[in-house]
Amino acid sequence: RRFTSRMTALGPFETNPQIAVAVSGGSDSIALVILADKWARLNGGDVTALTVNHNLREGSAKEVAQVGNWLAKRRIKHVVLSWEGKKPITGIQQAARDERYRLMDQWCQRNYVLHLLLGHTQDDQAETLLMRLERGSGPDGLAAMSVQRELNNCRLLRPVLDCSRNTLRNFLEYQRQDWLDDPSNCDGRFLRTHL
Repeated sequence: RRFTSRMTALGPFETNPQIAVAVSGGSDSIALVILADKWARLNGGDVTALTVNHNLREGSAKEVAQVGNWLAKRRIKHVVLSWEGKKPITGIQQAARDERYRLMDQWCQRNYVLHLLLGHTQDDQAETLLMRLERGSGPDGLAAMSVQRELNNCRLLRPVLDCSRNTLRNFLEYQRQDWLDDPSNCDGRFLRTHL
């Protein structure tokens, strides 16, 4: 019911909504895709999970396959998008984020999908504000992530932005659903890890 009310607030959606969900395999995105799938089916629609393999770490293909297996068991469509080519030496997290959005936005355009859901939570919101503060942002730069943002070809929607990560993990435990923990979240080279 809470998720439905959040989606209603983000509408309107077309009849039989076609929704894409960014799914990394972490707890936030796995919980989101399960919730979005239930919501879409109740509304005569359909969900496609989009996973981007950045090809930055050994073992990433195995993780992507694991995500695909979990989604297949739930009869959720899964598409893997790959970041090919040369990668930058510095600013890798920002470059990966930009490429991820570009790939998913292009997929949405090719497949006539208007809405792309992201699993950002209260925890991500707090990290974002702290990162901006650390970088010396003024009052305007300290604005939080918005619940909705336009890309070139679709709307980014963050329906769980007011949820805590723990709430979503409790939901996954209730669903008896595992998730992946991204090793880069523990990498001390990145400011987000320190925060």
